[in-house]
Amino acid sequence: MPLVVGTAGHIDHGKTWLVRALTGKDTDRLPEEHERGISIDLGYAPLELPGGLHLSLVDVPGHERFVRNMVAGATGVDLFLLVIDAAEGARPQTHEHLAILRLLGIPRGVVTVTKADAVEPEQVELAVAEAAELVPEADVVAVSAKTGAGLDELRAALARAAEAVERPERFAATRLWIDRAFSLRGIGTVVTGTLWSGSIAAGDLLRLEPRGRTVRVRSVQVHDQPVEAAEAGQRVAVNLPAIERGDLRRGNALVDPGHYPVSYRLDVVLDELEPVPAAVKVHLGTADVAARVVRSGRFAQLRLDEPVVAARGDRFVLRTETTVGGGRVVDPAPPRRLEPERLDILERGDPAEIVSLLVPEPVTTTALQAMGLCTPAQLAKGLAAVNLAGEWAYRPTWLEGVRTVVRERLAERAEKNPVDPGIPLGELLPHEPWAPAILPLLRIERRDGKAYAPGASPSLGEKANAAERLEAELATEGVARVEDGELAAYLESAGKLKRVGDGFAVSDELYNRGRETLRTLESITLAGFRDALGISRRTAQLLLERFDADGLTRRVGDERVLRRSALT
Repeated sequence: MPLVVGTAGHIDHGKTWLVRALTGKDTDRLPEEHERGISIDLGYAPLELPGGLHLSLVDVPGHERFVRNMVAGATGVDLFLLVIDAAEGARPQTHEHLAILRLLGIPRGVVTVTKADAVEPEQVELAVAEAAELVPEADVVAVSAKTGAGLDELRAALARAAEAVERPERFAATRLWIDRAFSLRGIGTVVTGTLWSGSIAAGDLLRLEPRGRTVRVRSVQVHDQPVEAAEAGQRVAVNLPAIERGDLRRGNALVDPGHYPVSYRLDVVLDELEPVPAAVKVHLGTADVAARVVRSGRFAQLRLDEPVVAARGDRFVLRTETTVGGGRVVDPAPPRRLEPERLDILERGDPAEIVSLLVPEPVTTTALQAMGLCTPAQLAKGLAAVNLAGEWAYRPTWLEGVRTVVRERLAERAEKNPVDPGIPLGELLPHEPWAPAILPLLRIERRDGKAYAPGASPSLGEKANAAERLEAELATEGVARVEDGELAAYLESAGKLKRVGDGFAVSDELYNRGRETLRTLESITLAGFRDALGISRRTAQLLLERFDADGLTRRVGDERVLRRSALT
Protein backbone atom coordinates (compact mmCIF):
# COMPACT_ATOMS: atom_id res chain seq x y z
CA MET A 1 0.00 0.00 0.00
CA PRO A 2 1.51 3.38 -0.99
CA LEU A 3 2.30 5.69 1.93
CA VAL A 4 3.85 9.12 2.41
CA VAL A 5 6.49 9.98 5.05
CA GLY A 6 7.00 13.61 6.03
CA THR A 7 10.04 15.06 7.79
CA ALA A 8 9.70 17.52 10.64
CA GLY A 9 12.11 19.37 12.91
CA HIS A 10 14.06 22.55 13.61
CA ILE A 11 16.23 24.28 11.03
CA ASP A 12 19.78 22.90 10.61
CA HIS A 13 18.98 19.66 12.44
CA GLY A 14 19.86 17.67 9.33
CA LYS A 15 16.54 16.78 7.69
CA THR A 16 17.69 17.23 4.09
CA TRP A 17 21.03 15.53 4.72
CA LEU A 18 19.17 12.58 6.24
CA VAL A 19 16.80 12.38 3.26
CA ARG A 20 19.79 12.39 0.91
CA ALA A 21 21.43 9.58 2.90
CA LEU A 22 18.21 7.50 2.87
CA THR A 23 17.21 8.05 -0.76
CA GLY A 24 20.28 9.27 -2.63
CA LYS A 25 18.35 12.34 -3.78
CA ASP A 26 18.97 16.01 -2.93
CA THR A 27 15.50 17.48 -2.32
CA ASP A 28 16.75 21.09 -2.33
CA ARG A 29 16.00 22.08 -5.94
CA LEU A 30 15.96 25.91 -5.77
CA PRO A 31 19.17 27.90 -6.38
CA GLU A 32 18.37 30.04 -3.33
CA GLU A 33 18.27 26.91 -1.18
CA HIS A 34 21.80 25.94 -2.26
CA GLU A 35 23.07 29.51 -1.84
CA ARG A 36 21.66 29.89 1.67
CA GLY A 37 22.15 26.29 2.75
CA ILE A 38 18.58 25.91 4.03
CA SER A 39 15.39 24.33 2.72
CA ILE A 40 12.75 26.86 1.69
CA ASP A 41 10.15 24.85 -0.20
CA LEU A 42 8.97 21.26 -0.16
CA GLY A 43 11.17 18.50 -1.59
CA TYR A 44 10.29 14.96 -2.60
CA ALA A 45 12.06 11.63 -3.00
CA PRO A 46 11.14 7.94 -3.29
CA LEU A 47 12.06 5.81 -0.30
CA GLU A 48 12.53 2.03 -0.42
CA LEU A 49 12.24 0.10 2.84
CA PRO A 50 12.92 -3.51 3.81
CA GLY A 51 10.39 -6.00 2.46
CA GLY A 52 9.96 -4.19 -0.85
CA LEU A 53 7.86 -1.37 0.64
CA HIS A 54 7.94 1.77 -1.54
CA LEU A 55 7.15 5.09 0.17
CA SER A 56 7.20 8.72 -0.85
CA LEU A 57 9.19 11.09 1.34
CA VAL A 58 8.34 14.79 1.72
CA ASP A 59 11.13 16.98 3.08
CA VAL A 60 9.87 20.18 4.73
CA PRO A 61 11.70 23.39 5.66
CA GLY A 62 12.55 23.91 9.31
CA HIS A 63 12.85 27.70 9.45
CA GLU A 64 10.07 29.48 11.35
CA ARG A 65 9.44 31.75 8.33
CA PHE A 66 8.46 28.74 6.23
CA VAL A 67 6.07 26.95 8.58
CA ARG A 68 3.24 27.49 6.06
CA ASN A 69 5.25 25.38 3.59
CA MET A 70 5.79 22.77 6.28
CA VAL A 71 2.03 22.52 6.92
CA ALA A 72 1.35 22.15 3.19
CA GLY A 73 3.83 19.28 3.04
CA ALA A 74 2.55 17.60 6.20
CA THR A 75 -1.06 17.34 5.06
CA GLY A 76 -1.72 13.98 3.47
CA VAL A 77 1.27 12.43 5.26
CA ASP A 78 0.83 8.96 6.78
CA LEU A 79 4.03 8.81 8.87
CA PHE A 80 6.33 11.42 10.37
CA LEU A 81 10.12 11.40 10.54
CA LEU A 82 10.93 13.86 13.32
CA VAL A 83 14.58 14.96 13.25
CA ILE A 84 16.43 16.22 16.35
CA ASP A 85 20.08 17.31 16.47
CA ALA A 86 22.02 15.23 19.02
CA ALA A 87 23.93 18.32 20.20
CA GLU A 88 21.03 20.80 20.40
CA GLY A 89 18.07 18.65 21.39
CA ALA A 90 14.48 19.79 20.81
CA ARG A 91 14.20 23.42 19.70
CA PRO A 92 11.23 25.78 19.03
CA GLN A 93 10.35 24.42 15.57
CA THR A 94 10.74 20.86 16.88
CA HIS A 95 7.87 21.55 19.27
CA GLU A 96 5.78 23.49 16.73
CA HIS A 97 6.19 20.85 14.03
CA LEU A 98 5.27 18.13 16.52
CA ALA A 99 2.16 20.08 17.53
CA ILE A 100 1.18 20.44 13.86
CA LEU A 101 1.58 16.70 13.29
CA ARG A 102 -0.73 16.00 16.22
CA LEU A 103 -3.30 18.57 15.06
CA LEU A 104 -3.30 16.90 11.64
CA GLY A 105 -3.92 13.50 13.18
CA ILE A 106 -0.61 11.88 12.21
CA PRO A 107 0.06 9.62 15.21
CA ARG A 108 2.67 7.23 13.80
CA GLY A 109 6.25 7.78 12.89
CA VAL A 110 9.87 7.60 13.97
CA VAL A 111 12.13 10.07 15.77
CA THR A 112 15.73 10.21 14.64
CA VAL A 113 18.57 11.80 16.57
CA THR A 114 20.95 13.08 13.91
CA LYS A 115 24.65 14.00 13.79
CA ALA A 116 25.45 11.19 16.21
CA ASP A 117 29.04 11.17 14.92
CA ALA A 118 29.61 14.78 16.02
CA VAL A 119 29.11 14.34 19.79
CA GLU A 120 30.21 12.00 22.54
CA PRO A 121 28.27 8.73 23.02
CA GLU A 122 26.97 9.95 26.39
CA GLN A 123 25.43 13.00 24.67
CA VAL A 124 23.77 10.77 22.09
CA GLU A 125 22.26 8.61 24.83
CA LEU A 126 20.92 11.70 26.59
CA ALA A 127 19.42 13.06 23.35
CA VAL A 128 17.75 9.70 22.63
CA ALA A 129 16.27 9.61 26.13
CA GLU A 130 14.92 13.16 25.81
CA ALA A 131 13.43 12.36 22.39
CA ALA A 132 11.73 9.25 23.78
CA GLU A 133 10.20 11.36 26.54
CA LEU A 134 9.05 13.98 24.02
CA VAL A 135 7.42 11.44 21.66
CA PRO A 136 6.78 8.30 23.75
CA GLU A 137 4.65 6.63 21.07
CA ALA A 138 7.48 6.49 18.50
CA ASP A 139 10.72 4.54 18.08
CA VAL A 140 13.85 6.67 18.50
CA VAL A 141 16.93 5.91 16.38
CA ALA A 142 20.33 7.64 16.52
CA VAL A 143 21.93 8.10 13.08
CA SER A 144 24.73 9.78 11.22
CA ALA A 145 23.95 10.88 7.68
CA LYS A 146 27.68 11.46 7.21
CA THR A 147 28.91 7.96 8.13
CA GLY A 148 25.70 5.99 7.49
CA ALA A 149 25.57 4.65 11.05
CA GLY A 150 22.03 3.81 12.15
CA LEU A 151 20.42 4.16 8.70
CA ASP A 152 19.50 0.47 8.48
CA GLU A 153 17.92 0.63 11.95
CA LEU A 154 16.01 3.74 10.84
CA ARG A 155 14.67 2.02 7.72
CA ALA A 156 13.55 -0.94 9.84
CA ALA A 157 11.78 1.37 12.30
CA LEU A 158 9.98 3.15 9.46
CA ALA A 159 8.91 -0.21 8.02
CA ARG A 160 7.45 -1.23 11.38
CA ALA A 161 5.55 2.03 11.67
CA ALA A 162 4.26 1.68 8.10
CA GLU A 163 2.81 -1.76 8.86
CA ALA A 164 0.38 -0.22 11.35
CA VAL A 165 -0.99 2.40 8.94
CA GLU A 166 -4.38 1.96 7.30
CA ARG A 167 -5.76 4.10 4.47
CA PRO A 168 -9.53 3.63 4.52
CA GLU A 169 -9.94 6.50 2.04
CA ARG A 170 -8.27 4.49 -0.73
CA PHE A 171 -11.64 3.78 -2.32
CA ALA A 172 -13.12 7.23 -1.68
CA ALA A 173 -13.61 9.78 -4.42
CA THR A 174 -10.43 11.19 -5.95
CA ARG A 175 -8.86 14.23 -4.30
CA LEU A 176 -5.37 15.62 -4.91
CA TRP A 177 -4.24 18.85 -3.28
CA ILE A 178 -1.86 20.73 -5.60
CA ASP A 179 1.42 21.87 -4.05
CA ARG A 180 3.33 22.75 -7.27
CA ALA A 181 2.40 23.77 -10.81
CA PHE A 182 4.89 24.33 -13.63
CA SER A 183 5.31 24.06 -17.39
CA LEU A 184 7.71 21.78 -19.31
CA ARG A 185 8.70 22.30 -22.92
CA GLY A 186 6.97 19.79 -25.18
CA ILE A 187 4.72 18.59 -22.35
CA GLY A 188 2.72 21.56 -21.07
CA THR A 189 1.34 22.21 -17.62
CA VAL A 190 2.13 19.77 -14.82
CA VAL A 191 0.81 19.77 -11.25
CA THR A 192 2.12 17.73 -8.35
CA GLY A 193 0.67 16.72 -5.02
CA THR A 194 -0.10 13.88 -2.63
CA LEU A 195 -3.10 11.85 -3.77
CA TRP A 196 -5.29 11.84 -0.66
CA SER A 197 -7.91 9.43 -1.95
CA GLY A 198 -9.12 7.57 -5.03
CA SER A 199 -6.96 7.16 -8.12
CA ILE A 200 -5.91 9.18 -11.17
CA ALA A 201 -5.32 7.77 -14.65
CA ALA A 202 -4.74 9.18 -18.13
CA GLY A 203 -8.02 10.21 -19.69
CA ASP A 204 -9.77 10.97 -16.39
CA LEU A 205 -12.01 14.02 -16.32
CA LEU A 206 -11.55 15.83 -13.01
CA ARG A 207 -12.72 19.09 -11.54
CA LEU A 208 -10.20 21.80 -10.69
CA GLU A 209 -11.54 23.41 -7.53
CA PRO A 210 -12.30 25.98 -6.29
CA ARG A 211 -11.98 27.34 -9.82
CA GLY A 212 -14.86 25.17 -11.00
CA ARG A 213 -13.14 24.02 -14.20
CA THR A 214 -13.25 20.54 -15.75
CA VAL A 215 -9.83 19.28 -16.85
CA ARG A 216 -8.64 16.17 -18.67
CA VAL A 217 -5.62 14.19 -17.49
CA ARG A 218 -3.15 13.55 -20.30
CA SER A 219 -0.62 11.46 -18.35
CA VAL A 220 0.40 10.54 -14.81
CA GLN A 221 3.78 9.95 -13.17
CA VAL A 222 4.89 8.79 -9.73
CA HIS A 223 8.42 9.99 -8.86
CA ASP A 224 9.24 10.71 -12.53
CA GLN A 225 8.07 7.27 -13.71
CA PRO A 226 4.99 6.99 -15.99
CA VAL A 227 2.17 4.88 -14.52
CA GLU A 228 -1.20 3.75 -15.84
CA ALA A 229 -2.90 4.91 -12.65
CA ALA A 230 -1.74 6.53 -9.41
CA GLU A 231 -3.19 5.36 -6.10
CA ALA A 232 -4.04 7.10 -2.85
CA GLY A 233 -0.92 7.59 -0.76
CA GLN A 234 1.42 8.31 -3.68
CA ARG A 235 3.22 11.46 -4.74
CA VAL A 236 1.78 12.21 -8.16
CA ALA A 237 2.60 14.44 -11.14
CA VAL A 238 -0.35 15.08 -13.46
CA ASN A 239 -0.07 16.51 -16.98
CA LEU A 240 -3.06 18.76 -17.74
CA PRO A 241 -3.44 19.88 -21.39
CA ALA A 242 -5.28 23.03 -22.45
CA ILE A 243 -4.76 24.82 -19.14
CA GLU A 244 -2.24 27.56 -18.43
CA ARG A 245 0.27 27.51 -15.59
CA GLY A 246 -1.05 30.88 -14.43
CA ASP A 247 -4.52 29.38 -13.89
CA LEU A 248 -3.18 27.16 -11.09
CA ARG A 249 -1.75 27.70 -7.65
CA ARG A 250 -0.92 25.85 -4.46
CA GLY A 251 -4.12 25.12 -2.60
CA ASN A 252 -6.18 24.18 -5.66
CA ALA A 253 -7.42 20.59 -5.74
CA LEU A 254 -8.21 18.01 -8.42
CA VAL A 255 -11.34 16.08 -7.44
CA ASP A 256 -13.97 13.73 -8.78
CA PRO A 257 -16.79 16.00 -10.00
CA GLY A 258 -19.70 16.34 -7.59
CA HIS A 259 -18.13 14.68 -4.56
CA TYR A 260 -16.62 17.55 -2.60
CA PRO A 261 -18.37 20.82 -1.71
CA VAL A 262 -16.66 24.15 -2.32
CA SER A 263 -17.50 26.51 0.49
CA TYR A 264 -16.73 29.84 2.14
CA ARG A 265 -17.78 28.35 5.50
CA LEU A 266 -16.72 25.34 7.56
CA ASP A 267 -18.32 24.12 10.78
CA VAL A 268 -15.59 22.58 12.89
CA VAL A 269 -14.52 21.19 16.26
CA LEU A 270 -11.58 23.15 17.64
CA ASP A 271 -8.38 21.87 19.25
CA GLU A 272 -6.60 24.80 20.90
CA LEU A 273 -2.94 25.09 21.80
CA GLU A 274 -3.64 28.62 23.06
CA PRO A 275 -6.74 30.86 22.84
CA VAL A 276 -7.75 31.10 19.17
CA PRO A 277 -8.29 34.74 18.14
CA ALA A 278 -11.09 35.96 15.87
CA ALA A 279 -8.75 36.38 12.86
CA VAL A 280 -6.57 33.45 11.77
CA LYS A 281 -5.01 31.71 8.79
CA VAL A 282 -6.64 28.34 8.07
CA HIS A 283 -4.31 25.69 6.62
CA LEU A 284 -6.38 22.95 4.97
CA GLY A 285 -4.75 20.60 2.50
CA THR A 286 -2.16 22.76 0.74
CA ALA A 287 -4.36 25.88 0.96
CA ASP A 288 -3.92 28.66 3.48
CA VAL A 289 -6.80 31.12 3.69
CA ALA A 290 -7.57 34.03 5.98
CA ALA A 291 -10.70 33.52 8.06
CA ARG A 292 -12.86 34.85 10.89
CA VAL A 293 -13.69 32.49 13.74
CA VAL A 294 -17.22 32.48 15.19
CA ARG A 295 -17.31 30.32 18.33
CA SER A 296 -19.75 28.49 20.53
CA GLY A 297 -17.98 26.32 23.07
CA ARG A 298 -15.79 23.74 21.36
CA PHE A 299 -17.59 24.29 18.05
CA ALA A 300 -16.79 27.09 15.63
CA GLN A 301 -17.62 28.31 12.16
CA LEU A 302 -14.67 29.37 10.01
CA ARG A 303 -15.79 32.13 7.63
CA LEU A 304 -13.19 32.11 4.87
CA ASP A 305 -12.01 34.96 2.64
CA GLU A 306 -11.67 32.46 -0.24
CA PRO A 307 -13.52 29.19 -0.94
CA VAL A 308 -11.90 25.85 -0.21
CA VAL A 309 -12.61 22.20 -1.04
CA ALA A 310 -13.37 20.22 2.10
CA ALA A 311 -14.91 16.99 3.34
CA ARG A 312 -16.26 15.87 6.68
CA GLY A 313 -13.40 14.71 8.90
CA ASP A 314 -10.70 16.85 7.24
CA ARG A 315 -8.14 18.17 9.71
CA PHE A 316 -6.73 21.68 9.58
CA VAL A 317 -4.25 23.96 11.35
CA LEU A 318 -4.88 27.51 12.60
CA ARG A 319 -2.00 30.01 12.70
CA THR A 320 -1.33 33.64 13.45
CA GLU A 321 2.32 34.45 14.08
CA THR A 322 2.58 30.92 15.47
CA THR A 323 0.41 27.82 15.47
CA VAL A 324 -2.52 28.44 17.83
CA GLY A 325 -4.63 25.35 17.17
CA GLY A 326 -6.49 23.30 14.64
CA GLY A 327 -9.35 20.89 14.52
CA ARG A 328 -11.62 18.75 12.42
CA VAL A 329 -14.34 19.61 9.89
CA VAL A 330 -17.80 18.50 11.01
CA ASP A 331 -19.81 20.02 8.15
CA PRO A 332 -18.04 21.24 4.97
CA ALA A 333 -21.10 23.11 3.63
CA PRO A 334 -23.05 24.45 6.62
CA PRO A 335 -25.83 27.03 6.87
CA ARG A 336 -24.87 30.62 7.56
CA ARG A 337 -25.65 30.46 11.26
CA LEU A 338 -23.57 28.42 13.69
CA GLU A 339 -25.91 25.82 15.22
CA PRO A 340 -24.17 24.04 18.12
CA GLU A 341 -27.07 21.63 18.76
CA ARG A 342 -26.98 20.45 15.15
CA LEU A 343 -23.20 20.06 15.23
CA ASP A 344 -23.41 18.13 18.48
CA ILE A 345 -25.64 15.56 16.74
CA LEU A 346 -23.26 15.32 13.78
CA GLU A 347 -20.28 15.00 16.11
CA ARG A 348 -21.85 12.19 18.14
CA GLY A 349 -22.38 10.29 14.90
CA ASP A 350 -25.52 8.39 15.94
CA PRO A 351 -27.03 7.26 12.61
CA ALA A 352 -30.69 7.55 13.59
CA GLU A 353 -30.16 11.04 15.01
CA ILE A 354 -28.30 12.17 11.89
CA VAL A 355 -30.97 10.87 9.54
CA SER A 356 -33.71 12.57 11.59
CA LEU A 357 -31.66 15.76 11.46
CA LEU A 358 -31.03 15.71 7.71
CA VAL A 359 -34.18 14.22 6.21
CA PRO A 360 -37.15 16.60 6.38
CA GLU A 361 -39.81 13.85 6.10
CA PRO A 362 -40.67 11.91 9.28
CA VAL A 363 -38.53 8.78 9.61
CA THR A 364 -40.57 5.88 10.99
CA THR A 365 -39.23 3.14 13.24
CA THR A 366 -40.25 0.57 10.60
CA ALA A 367 -38.21 2.34 7.91
CA LEU A 368 -35.18 2.62 10.16
CA GLN A 369 -35.34 -1.09 10.95
CA ALA A 370 -35.86 -2.09 7.32
CA MET A 371 -32.62 -0.48 6.16
CA GLY A 372 -30.80 -0.29 9.43
CA LEU A 373 -31.57 3.45 9.23
CA CYS A 374 -34.24 4.54 6.78
CA THR A 375 -35.41 4.09 3.20
CA PRO A 376 -32.73 4.23 0.50
CA ALA A 377 -34.16 7.39 -1.06
CA GLN A 378 -34.26 9.19 2.29
CA LEU A 379 -30.77 8.04 3.13
CA ALA A 380 -29.39 9.22 -0.22
CA LYS A 381 -31.08 12.59 0.21
CA GLY A 382 -29.79 13.03 3.73
CA LEU A 383 -26.24 11.99 2.96
CA ALA A 384 -26.02 14.15 -0.15
CA ALA A 385 -27.11 17.13 1.93
CA VAL A 386 -23.85 17.30 3.90
CA ASN A 387 -21.55 14.79 2.21
CA LEU A 388 -21.80 12.31 5.08
CA ALA A 389 -21.22 9.11 3.16
CA GLY A 390 -19.67 6.77 5.71
CA GLU A 391 -19.92 3.07 6.47
CA TRP A 392 -21.43 3.73 9.89
CA ALA A 393 -24.53 5.04 8.10
CA TYR A 394 -25.53 1.63 6.71
CA ARG A 395 -26.46 -1.75 8.03
CA PRO A 396 -23.27 -3.79 7.37
CA THR A 397 -25.05 -6.78 5.79
CA TRP A 398 -26.91 -4.53 3.35
CA LEU A 399 -23.78 -2.62 2.31
CA GLU A 400 -21.80 -5.84 1.81
CA GLY A 401 -24.67 -7.19 -0.29
CA VAL A 402 -24.43 -4.18 -2.59
CA ARG A 403 -20.66 -4.65 -2.86
CA THR A 404 -21.19 -8.30 -3.83
CA VAL A 405 -23.58 -7.32 -6.62
CA VAL A 406 -21.09 -4.74 -7.90
CA ARG A 407 -18.18 -7.21 -7.81
CA GLU A 408 -20.20 -9.77 -9.77
CA ARG A 409 -21.21 -7.21 -12.38
CA LEU A 410 -17.61 -6.04 -12.84
CA ALA A 411 -16.34 -9.63 -13.09
CA GLU A 412 -18.97 -10.44 -15.73
CA ARG A 413 -18.06 -7.30 -17.68
CA ALA A 414 -14.33 -8.14 -17.59
CA GLU A 415 -15.02 -11.68 -18.83
CA LYS A 416 -17.21 -10.55 -21.71
CA ASN A 417 -15.17 -7.52 -22.69
CA PRO A 418 -11.54 -7.65 -21.49
CA VAL A 419 -10.60 -4.69 -23.70
CA ASP A 420 -12.92 -2.45 -21.69
CA PRO A 421 -13.64 -4.05 -18.29
CA GLY A 422 -15.11 -0.88 -16.80
CA ILE A 423 -18.79 -0.04 -16.35
CA PRO A 424 -19.97 3.60 -16.64
CA LEU A 425 -20.73 4.86 -13.13
CA GLY A 426 -24.29 5.73 -14.08
CA GLU A 427 -24.92 2.13 -15.18
CA LEU A 428 -23.31 0.43 -12.18
CA LEU A 429 -26.46 0.54 -10.03
CA PRO A 430 -29.13 1.86 -12.40
CA HIS A 431 -32.43 3.16 -11.07
CA GLU A 432 -31.21 3.22 -7.46
CA PRO A 433 -31.63 6.71 -5.93
CA TRP A 434 -29.03 6.03 -3.24
CA ALA A 435 -26.31 4.88 -5.66
CA PRO A 436 -24.38 8.21 -5.90
CA ALA A 437 -24.18 8.46 -2.09
CA ILE A 438 -22.48 5.09 -1.63
CA LEU A 439 -20.10 5.07 -4.61
CA PRO A 440 -17.13 5.96 -2.34
CA LEU A 441 -17.95 2.91 -0.18
CA LEU A 442 -18.11 0.22 -2.88
CA ARG A 443 -14.36 -0.57 -2.91
CA ILE A 444 -14.06 -0.01 -6.62
CA GLU A 445 -11.62 2.00 -8.67
CA ARG A 446 -12.97 4.92 -10.68
CA ARG A 447 -11.21 6.05 -13.82
CA ASP A 448 -12.49 8.24 -16.62
CA GLY A 449 -16.10 8.07 -15.47
CA LYS A 450 -16.12 4.26 -15.16
CA ALA A 451 -16.02 1.73 -12.32
CA TYR A 452 -13.37 -1.03 -12.29
CA ALA A 453 -12.60 -3.90 -9.98
CA PRO A 454 -9.50 -3.01 -7.88
CA GLY A 455 -6.39 -3.63 -9.96
CA ALA A 456 -8.36 -4.38 -13.14
CA SER A 457 -6.83 -3.22 -16.39
CA PRO A 458 -7.77 -3.69 -20.04
CA SER A 459 -6.32 -6.61 -21.98
CA LEU A 460 -6.63 -7.56 -25.64
CA GLY A 461 -7.81 -11.14 -25.19
CA GLU A 462 -9.24 -12.45 -28.46
CA LYS A 463 -8.66 -9.08 -30.14
CA ALA A 464 -4.88 -9.44 -30.17
CA ASN A 465 -4.79 -10.41 -33.85
CA ALA A 466 -7.01 -7.49 -34.84
CA ALA A 467 -4.75 -5.14 -32.89
CA GLU A 468 -1.66 -6.51 -34.63
CA ARG A 469 -3.22 -5.98 -38.06
CA LEU A 470 -4.30 -2.44 -37.18
CA GLU A 471 -0.85 -1.52 -35.88
CA ALA A 472 0.76 -2.89 -39.03
CA GLU A 473 -1.59 -0.83 -41.24
CA LEU A 474 -0.86 2.33 -39.25
CA ALA A 475 2.88 1.69 -39.49
CA THR A 476 2.72 1.60 -43.28
CA GLU A 477 -0.14 3.97 -44.10
CA GLY A 478 -0.15 6.31 -41.11
CA VAL A 479 -3.96 6.31 -41.07
CA ALA A 480 -6.60 3.56 -40.89
CA ARG A 481 -10.32 3.10 -40.37
CA VAL A 482 -11.15 1.48 -37.02
CA GLU A 483 -14.47 -0.32 -36.77
CA ASP A 484 -13.97 -1.44 -33.17
CA GLY A 485 -14.15 1.65 -30.96
CA GLU A 486 -13.19 -0.21 -27.78
CA LEU A 487 -10.08 -1.65 -29.44
CA ALA A 488 -9.15 1.85 -30.65
CA ALA A 489 -9.59 3.24 -27.14
CA TYR A 490 -7.36 0.49 -25.72
CA LEU A 491 -4.60 1.12 -28.28
CA GLU A 492 -4.81 4.86 -27.75
CA SER A 493 -4.37 4.45 -23.98
CA ALA A 494 -1.34 2.27 -24.76
CA GLY A 495 0.18 5.04 -26.92
CA LYS A 496 -0.19 3.12 -30.20
CA LEU A 497 -2.50 5.51 -32.05
CA LYS A 498 -4.64 8.62 -31.87
CA ARG A 499 -8.34 8.58 -32.76
CA VAL A 500 -9.19 11.47 -35.08
CA GLY A 501 -12.94 11.16 -35.66
CA ASP A 502 -15.29 9.57 -38.20
CA GLY A 503 -14.01 6.12 -37.22
CA PHE A 504 -10.41 6.83 -38.24
CA ALA A 505 -7.14 6.69 -36.34
CA VAL A 506 -3.60 7.85 -37.07
CA SER A 507 -0.31 6.50 -35.82
CA ASP A 508 1.35 8.22 -32.89
CA GLU A 509 4.26 8.96 -35.21
CA LEU A 510 2.03 10.88 -37.65
CA TYR A 511 0.27 12.72 -34.83
CA ASN A 512 3.59 13.87 -33.32
CA ARG A 513 5.00 14.79 -36.74
CA GLY A 514 1.89 16.83 -37.40
CA ARG A 515 2.23 18.59 -34.07
CA GLU A 516 5.84 19.55 -34.83
CA THR A 517 4.81 20.72 -38.30
CA LEU A 518 2.35 23.20 -36.77
CA ARG A 519 5.26 25.16 -35.35
CA THR A 520 7.01 25.45 -38.70
CA LEU A 521 4.12 26.94 -40.67
CA GLU A 522 3.79 30.70 -40.90
CA SER A 523 0.11 30.27 -41.69
CA ILE A 524 -1.74 27.10 -40.70
CA THR A 525 -4.13 26.31 -43.52
CA LEU A 526 -5.58 22.97 -44.48
CA ALA A 527 -3.74 22.94 -47.81
CA GLY A 528 -0.41 24.07 -46.33
CA PHE A 529 -0.60 21.53 -43.53
CA ARG A 530 -1.51 18.75 -45.99
CA ASP A 531 1.39 19.57 -48.31
CA ALA A 532 3.92 19.89 -45.47
CA LEU A 533 3.08 16.39 -44.26
CA GLY A 534 2.47 14.81 -47.66
CA ILE A 535 -0.88 13.34 -46.65
CA SER A 536 -4.39 13.40 -48.05
CA ARG A 537 -6.73 16.32 -47.53
CA ARG A 538 -9.11 14.12 -45.52
CA THR A 539 -6.36 12.96 -43.14
CA ALA A 540 -5.09 16.53 -42.73
CA GLN A 541 -8.61 17.69 -41.88
CA LEU A 542 -9.04 14.98 -39.26
CA LEU A 543 -5.66 15.74 -37.70
CA LEU A 544 -6.35 19.47 -37.45
CA GLU A 545 -9.72 18.81 -35.83
CA ARG A 546 -7.99 16.58 -33.27
CA PHE A 547 -5.44 19.34 -32.59
CA ASP A 548 -8.36 21.73 -32.01
CA ALA A 549 -9.90 19.27 -29.53
CA ASP A 550 -6.56 18.83 -27.74
CA GLY A 551 -6.26 22.58 -27.24
CA LEU A 552 -3.22 22.95 -29.49
CA THR A 553 -4.88 25.06 -32.18
CA ARG A 554 -7.86 27.36 -32.55
CA ARG A 555 -9.72 27.90 -35.81
CA VAL A 556 -10.07 31.47 -37.03
CA GLY A 557 -11.92 31.57 -40.36
CA ASP A 558 -10.12 29.31 -42.86
CA GLU A 559 -6.88 29.30 -40.83
CA ARG A 560 -5.74 28.13 -37.43
CA VAL A 561 -3.57 29.75 -34.81
CA LEU A 562 -1.39 28.02 -32.25
CA ARG A 563 -2.42 28.10 -28.62
CA ARG A 564 0.27 28.59 -26.00
CA SER A 565 0.06 24.93 -24.94
CA ALA A 566 1.42 23.93 -28.38
CA LEU A 567 4.55 25.99 -27.80
CA THR A 568 5.53 24.43 -24.45
